[in-house]
Amino acid sequence: MVTAAALNGLEAGGRGLEAGGQNGLAGTAEIAAAPPIPPRAKSPPPRDPRKPENQDALDLAADWADISQGLRKDLGQQLYAQWIRPIQLGSFCKDTGTLDLFLPTEFSANWVADRFADRLSLAWKIARGEVRNVRIAVHPGRRPMADLRLGGTARGGLGGHGGDSRGLGDGRAIGLAAREPGGSGDGLGLASIGLDPSLTFTTFVTGTTNVLACNAAQRMAAIETPQFSPLYLKAATGQGKTHLLHAIGHSFLAAHPRARIFYCSAERFMVEFVQALRQNQMMEFKQRLRGFDLLLVDDIQFIIGKASAQEELLYTIDALLAEGKRLVFAADRAPQALDGVEQRLLSRLSMGLVADIQPADIDLRRAILEARLARFSAPTGVPGDVVEFLARTINRNVREAVGGLNKLIAYAQLTGQAVSLQLAEEQLTDILSANRKRITIDEIQRTVCQFYRVDRTEMASKRRARAVVRPRQVAMYLAKVLTPRSYPEIGRKFGGRDHSTVIHAVRLIEDLRTRDADMDGDVRTLLRQLED
Repeated sequence: MVTAAALNGLEAGGRGLEAGGQNGLAGTAEIAAAPPIPPRAKSPPPRDPRKPENQDALDLAADWADISQGLRKDLGQQLYAQWIRPIQLGSFCKDTGTLDLFLPTEFSANWVADRFADRLSLAWKIARGEVRNVRIAVHPGRRPMADLRLGGTARGGLGGHGGDSRGLGDGRAIGLAAREPGGSGDGLGLASIGLDPSLTFTTFVTGTTNVLACNAAQRMAAIETPQFSPLYLKAATGQGKTHLLHAIGHSFLAAHPRARIFYCSAERFMVEFVQALRQNQMMEFKQRLRGFDLLLVDDIQFIIGKASAQEELLYTIDALLAEGKRLVFAADRAPQALDGVEQRLLSRLSMGLVADIQPADIDLRRAILEARLARFSAPTGVPGDVVEFLARTINRNVREAVGGLNKLIAYAQLTGQAVSLQLAEEQLTDILSANRKRITIDEIQRTVCQFYRVDRTEMASKRRARAVVRPRQVAMYLAKVLTPRSYPEIGRKFGGRDHSTVIHAVRLIEDLRTRDADMDGDVRTLLRQLED
């Protein structure tokens, strides 16, 4: 069942929020000093009992959209992106007036609770008077990340909890141990390692922009000793580097059932390092960290400037490489572009293979969206033209495209509406506007006229010859797909035609593209010319 959280959280990248960094810490004082928002005097109107069952969820989502936009203005884009945008709406209990807000990790939940709880609570009370308490917690469906906390019962020299999964919630240390053959019957399965079961090589869609990185990742996870180590995956946000990290972990465990692996973010590494330092447990920390067969570290750029943590990571890399262990790092920039990293560590990161994942092209984006649809257990009713529209217009970030698709499906299920191009344009305004290249109708008309070899004046003429009408209809279709203009606005640019004429042209070209390969090829060529 899709909850209201789907409306708000699906389009956000769930992983990037752990990028706290120094900027987030520096902004805390300004946040605390911000003047309180005066309460709104009027009470909320009583709920209409005739509203549909899901209306409360939609209202909460709408209120959260307003609140989060206000916080973005107050806190600035960086703090907002790191801590507020990843928040997902949970349930609201009318009896107690308690609203749940979820974050993916304990670290981020604690950070937001410590610094933004009062502001969030006040904002919700202003927006919706029936909200009396705001509770910030880790999302209940989030798989825990591997933990290096010390003091747990040793198991095979690595430590671990010898009982069931209740150890995750009672404050005891969670060990990182080898997965036993046949699964995780002893409680030491994928959840304790921190791997997402859905992120495997099977679910990773390859294309020309990521095939090198995918092949290198598969080689790193194979039974045979790889020719290079460490592997450094470089990619912008949302292009698949974290997916490959998880896939390496899954494949490595399949090939080496008794292997010991560790997956974490660089920030998590630093948090555990500082904790061990404060508790005078550095020897235990070093011994356990260097006992792994595979080390997977994500977002390595966030170890910038932490001299002691850099030194410990450097020694760990040297120790693991000397024993023939495997290391994989991922970052949003090349090793040479990591400012503030010690030169010795920089040389270790770049001594193996640096595999670059380029931004996904339209064919890969389309394939990823289609693969995502195939994973739904029930039919989603998403037509092909919507998939094509998302793949073509959301081109900065694959995760944004998948998030937009998820949001459309969630909205359609919650409201009972059918997924369509119009619904996509209405509900994904922010994503689409951020991704769209500014293409004008004049540019479209000029390109279409050159392609079909007709005079530019024919776009606004009254002639109805087929050699003129079809290029004009194609231009109208492209104007609707590539620009934010409404049907009446498009009609005015084509000789003052009525909006119904534009609607007819758009639907006709959509239909022809499904039945006529030549027409589909013409449109694809024009789209490439306009978007290049």
